[in-house]
Amino acid sequence: MKITNVEPLFVPDGANVMLLVLVSTDSGEYGVGEVGMRARWRTVRGAVDDLAELLVGADPSRIEHLWQVLFRSGFFPATGVLCSVLAAIDVALWDLRGKTLGVPLYQLLGGASRDHVECYVHVTSRDPEAMVAECERHVEAGWRYLRVPANSPGADGEYDQRAALRHTVAVMQRLRSALGHDVELLLDVHTRFDPAEAVTLCRELEPLRPYFVEDPLRSENLDGYRMLRQRTTVPLAAGEQLGTKWEFRPLIEGELIDHARVDVANTGLTEARKIAAMAEVHHINLATHSPLGPVTAAASAHLNLALPNVSVQEQPRPAFPPSEVFTALPRLAAGRITPAERPGLGVELDLAAARRALPRGPAPLPQLQRPDGSFTNW
Repeated sequence: MKITNVEPLFVPDGANVMLLVLVSTDSGEYGVGEVGMRARWRTVRGAVDDLAELLVGADPSRIEHLWQVLFRSGFFPATGVLCSVLAAIDVALWDLRGKTLGVPLYQLLGGASRDHVECYVHVTSRDPEAMVAECERHVEAGWRYLRVPANSPGADGEYDQRAALRHTVAVMQRLRSALGHDVELLLDVHTRFDPAEAVTLCRELEPLRPYFVEDPLRSENLDGYRMLRQRTTVPLAAGEQLGTKWEFRPLIEGELIDHARVDVANTGLTEARKIAAMAEVHHINLATHSPLGPVTAAASAHLNLALPNVSVQEQPRPAFPPSEVFTALPRLAAGRITPAERPGLGVELDLAAARRALPRGPAPLPQLQRPDGSFTNW
């Protein structure tokens, strides 16, 4: 079997767009993966073309070898956008391998270590009382893990760290009071806080026992987590912006986090398994970042089903939206996900429908500023 084509697909995802990569072979089989870095979609399209030149004619079963070729053959390591495209190709190769052998992907990763994968859902309301009502609906439906954003109460487009700190602590207190302690609250700061505010936030949240505080600091200087780790007892989670075991290494070997936010749309499965093994040595669990579409949800579920050190998987919406493109999906129930018992990822596409979609990019990311007009992370 040889690879004959590698192509990007721009598939509608509600009001947004999924960036998929399709790897086709001379046997007629295909594998599919998803690119995690949506914001630079034109660069993604060019990166797919560049890496395709290295893949056409290759044996798709040599997954580890092809990872090494794609990551290292440009002399400069394939980090950033290139790593995200490599991740999609890697997942597609694993999907293809499962289809070729006729087994679900988790069987190739060692078989099931658990019966299902626990998931958390996003709380999207902004008003505190509306957040309480939304959380109560999710809990009544069966969700036990809820993700809460660290929002700023100011005008749209403005993010005031100090105001966000006060608002977030008040919201978490209100939610804990309303929901009790059997519901797990996961706070996502989304890399918006400076160290001083991150320390204050985490210290004030300690009595509320959040399941974890995610990305309280920016990812460019991971040593900042060493300072934060020494000043709070709140469980910490980070890593969604990282793509390789080398990038995760300081967080894991320094035991600076409790949950590694591995995103298979940025790492691929080959690298994710290595990161998971490193994390297991240090008693760190994977809380997989999966905010995209059903391809990444399925790849994450297969990985998590097979691993021993998993805490929870992200599932932003309580159900997959209707789609004319996807004809088979993972099994999603309130609070848990299980891969379909089909070969490979278990996700099937109507390729004609996928290729009819216009090659347009995703919706632009929000651009936030502080009250003084300086840029801050979304």
